[in-house]
Amino acid sequence: MDRIASFTVDHIRLLRGVYVSRRDMVGDSVVTTFDLRLTRPNKEPVMNNAELHTIEHLGATFLRNHPKYKEKTIYFGPMGCRTGFYVIFAGDLTSKDILPVIIEMFEFIRDYEGEIPGATPMECGNYLDQNLNMAKFLAKRYLDETLYVATDENLNYPE
Repeated sequence: MDRIASFTVDHIRLLRGVYVSRRDMVGDSVVTTFDLRLTRPNKEPVMNNAELHTIEHLGATFLRNHPKYKEKTIYFGPMGCRTGFYVIFAGDLTSKDILPVIIEMFEFIRDYEGEIPGATPMECGNYLDQNLNMAKFLAKRYLDETLYVATDENLNYPE
């Protein structure tokens, strides 16, 4: 069996960042999967489920309502390892192409006040497992320490 692409990434050298994970053809169209890495794998603590869940709810809501990206958004959700998220957009895109909308999304999360969208028993299978304060803390750290100061090392997987 072939190894999947994400298992070929050097997780020892991987920094926080925004990476192209893969590009796939769907019919005649390209979709690009991005790796949004909020914590350094195997070097920093992973995110707890509650804040991961909150970022998922807020990030998905933001992207599906964004004037430009709502039509391009295929998926936004957490990685099983709890170090980040995958986002899939329609189009042949680069990390630099999407950096502005990822910054916007994490600014939205950092500044969010109020009820978490989709966090009711009718809308979510685990609606009580949320942590807005920690989600905001992680969003601020990702913005300040990674997204606002991103270099090629934060936008391209280590060779």
